[in-house]
Amino acid sequence: MMEFEFEPFAWDLAMKQLKPGDRLSAVRCLALLEDMSDADVETALFDLEEKGITLDISDLPKDSGSGETAARLQQEQRLAKNGNLAEELSENDALRLYLEELSQIPETGDINSLAEQYLSGDMDAAKELAQASLHLVLERVYEMTGRGVLLLDLIQEGSLGLWQGIGRYHGGDFNHHILWWIDQYLAKVVLLQARESGVGEKMRTGLKDFRDMDNQLLSQLGRNPSLEEIAEALHISVEEAAVYEAALNQARARQRIDAERAPKEEDPDDNQHVENTAYFQERQRVQELLSTLSQQEKKVLVYRFALKGGIPLTPEATAAELGLTKSEVMKIERAALQKLRKQQQ
Repeated sequence: MMEFEFEPFAWDLAMKQLKPGDRLSAVRCLALLEDMSDADVETALFDLEEKGITLDISDLPKDSGSGETAARLQQEQRLAKNGNLAEELSENDALRLYLEELSQIPETGDINSLAEQYLSGDMDAAKELAQASLHLVLERVYEMTGRGVLLLDLIQEGSLGLWQGIGRYHGGDFNHHILWWIDQYLAKVVLLQARESGVGEKMRTGLKDFRDMDNQLLSQLGRNPSLEEIAEALHISVEEAAVYEAALNQARARQRIDAERAPKEEDPDDNQHVENTAYFQERQRVQELLSTLSQQEKKVLVYRFALKGGIPLTPEATAAELGLTKSEVMKIERAALQKLRKQQQ
């Protein structure tokens, strides 16, 4: 009998389902990367770039930062919104000096012409392309204020994305191509900041509270509550509630897609001829093994290892689904796996 793998790597499974041009939401990405080391996270995000999968941070809540940087982040957001960023900063401010330096860079030729020169092998055109495209970096960066990352760091990351995009350019619409790389690098630094700030845990708690309050108000009101009613009951802003609602809708959509992709249940009357195959026998063996577990143990394994299809859930996500703590889920999981191993000896 072949051995079952009870520790599927959630990131690898998700990557197999995604294809070039797809979008991966930041909340889902944080959940998939949660138990990975910083080095593995960097590798995983590199995989997204290589496969051409867009990192979508629209479902991340806005983050005004904390500690000493909070005031600076709020100031940058306000000034960027008013359109007078450099003028309002002190003369020796590093960001102001950098922006003034950028403003002194002379304008270069037409971007499309420069792109053609670059493709023909003119390496000097690469520098001119970067200079001509810096305004795109700044435009995108200003839109990212309020995401918990200082503008100077955003500009540096956006510039790295710009250079990466130039190096990966092989023809086509240059602006469209370069904007993707700029946005990808900006999204990556925002995601990493969110991960460091524990946004994943906050989102899980917020999603559970939102879902529970939605059900509670539905029962009390006898109708679907409005977003404003849920926000008021949870003492959060309507904007925050909208973030949770969007994330839940995305999760439900993924569940529907996963259910459609999952293999259909076999009809015993129509498939008697496969009962003696190794696959059928193996599946039967899994069911037999699971039947020896308690209902709670079985549910934990089903969620953790996607035994009914879909994507394996993290211990935290499983805990949220079952109303348990992370430590309880891990304890139940260990006990269940130990039982199964003993039965296979």
